Amino acid sequence: QVQLVESGGGLVQAGGSLRLACAASGRIFSSIAMGWFRQGPGKEREFVAAIKWSGGSTYYTDSVKGRFTISRENAKNTLYLQMNMLKPEDTAVYYCAARIGLPRHEAGLYDYWGQGTQVTVSS
Repeated sequence: QVQLVESGGGLVQAGGSLRLACAASGRIFSSIAMGWFRQGPGKEREFVAAIKWSGGSTYYTDSVKGRFTISRENAKNTLYLQMNMLKPEDTAVYYCAARIGLPRHEAGLYDYWGQGTQVTVSS
């Protein structure tokens, strides 16, 4: 079992920055992949970014490339999402997720989820 707890959401003006954190506990293996997803009002949950817990390549959806950065700090068992140049369309509940295996874009392939943290970007 893996437990995930997100933090760092809030209200920010367009063009601003936020850093989300996801504290992981339980059975964290190097073979685990971690991802960030988001769900805006009236929208389906969508992939934002992903990374292997052991490091290596990172993956982003096109709309956040160049603005968001996913990273992890193994010593603290924490996943981060640095979000810069935020836009109103980034407004959503952001979720941290984990799966055993390679990073994937499909939410249904992730086994463990946090409770989510709200990010609101005002124009």
